[in-house]
Amino acid sequence: MKESIHNYDDLLEMLDTLLLENSQFNWNNFYANREKQIPFFVNAPDENLVSYFDQGFFHSGRALELGCGPGRNAIYLAENGFSVDAVDLSEEGISWGRERAIEKNIQVNFINKSIFDLEHEKGTYDIVYDSGCFHHIAPHRRMSYLELLNKALKPNGYFGLTCFIPNGELGGANISDWEVYRLRSLQGGLGYTEEKLKEIFHDYEVIEIRKMKEIEPPNQLFGVPFLWTALFRKK
Repeated sequence: MKESIHNYDDLLEMLDTLLLENSQFNWNNFYANREKQIPFFVNAPDENLVSYFDQGFFHSGRALELGCGPGRNAIYLAENGFSVDAVDLSEEGISWGRERAIEKNIQVNFINKSIFDLEHEKGTYDIVYDSGCFHHIAPHRRMSYLELLNKALKPNGYFGLTCFIPNGELGGANISDWEVYRLRSLQGGLGYTEEKLKEIFHDYEVIEIRKMKEIEPPNQLFGVPFLWTALFRKK
């Protein structure tokens, strides 16, 4: 691989590689053991996602889920009238999601690639939903993330998000953006404050930002108290 920086894409690739070289984490390995006691391995949608339907924000249309993992939220969206594209970097996660969709006889278009390699027309989706992907995005990739979001969403489309609070039970590194590169690590996932989320997504109308409700398993909903839930609308 050439190690020269001639343009913005080269810079992004260099920073991606620096962080990856220092990480021992592998998403395929993470999803390979389905018996692990991981809270979001349950086959139940986020409680906030269900609430957006209950409150009348979501009805039907086209939806994109970023970092879908085993597909629990993508499947729920498809069950409730959406044509769903669901993308994840992990082949193991995508395979698990496809199996779950087949078991329920639900159609979801699962895509095994980086969210930054997606190809779609501008203004394709009524909803973009992200449950736990954003806090694994390095600071230098936030501009790419916002570009993806702005291109994907229709005018007045909704963006739903769940992400780590700072110093949460299972993650939420309370470090600055600069510190990520001093440490060459996201420390398992970045924690965000409400103010930081509003700052990053300042071009979007804030519909709701709150802590996720805790839902005791087993249950038809998923909820843990160490995540933010947020709903934004494209202006």
